[in-house]
Amino acid sequence: MDIEKPSNKTAGKPIQCRAAIATAPGEPLVIDEVIVDPPNSHEVRVRIICTSLCHSDVTFWKMKDFPAVFPRILGHEAIGVVESVGENVDGVVEGDVVIPHFLADCTECVGCRSKKGNLCSAFPFKISPWMPRDQTSRFKDLRGETIHHFVSVSSFSEYTVLDIAHVVKVDPTVPPNRACLLSCGVSTGVGAAWRTANVEVGSTVVIFGLGSIGLAVAEGARLCGATRIIGVDVISEKFEIGE
Repeated sequence: MDIEKPSNKTAGKPIQCRAAIATAPGEPLVIDEVIVDPPNSHEVRVRIICTSLCHSDVTFWKMKDFPAVFPRILGHEAIGVVESVGENVDGVVEGDVVIPHFLADCTECVGCRSKKGNLCSAFPFKISPWMPRDQTSRFKDLRGETIHHFVSVSSFSEYTVLDIAHVVKVDPTVPPNRACLLSCGVSTGVGAAWRTANVEVGSTVVIFGLGSIGLAVAEGARLCGATRIIGVDVISEKFEIGE
């Protein structure tokens, strides 16, 4: 992947860029200019390279009642390059390729240290419109009005600000149109086979539904050593992809 190095001319300053903004339930997203503030302590600002659409984005785009809020920048499956870092950030620097993830990993609490799960108790999962530490937004429109976050990611923007607990550094050679799927759909499917079903070597696995998550389950089962993987779906066109 050809990575454009971030410019230190923008570090510490607001950035004006384009974003796809959800302005009302079910209404078409509006491509408009937004202001993205610089990162605060424990935060990084990331230039999004590639983002994908998850059904959860569609669900909250259509939703009329809380926790739906508008205007909001949706999107949570993405890959990007760190443009600048705030204070008290360890593990990533400007220019690193990272994947945002909506489940926090503080690395210190009992939940994050456990081998049985990955639910952070310091930053519990919330469908929050704010940054996790100070309950404020890093987005605003050109009139200065607040635009809300989505699950601590908001990747339908050329730039976004992420808490360091929601970022993982990845190999920059990974194709971005595949890497952007890792933070939700692929990890859900692979994790279902690996951690939930505990697929063993030599197992036979049956998967109901061959969408993106079902295919990720198949890959997880293969990685776990399953010798027979059976896919079940009512849409015949999916079998060719599954094979």
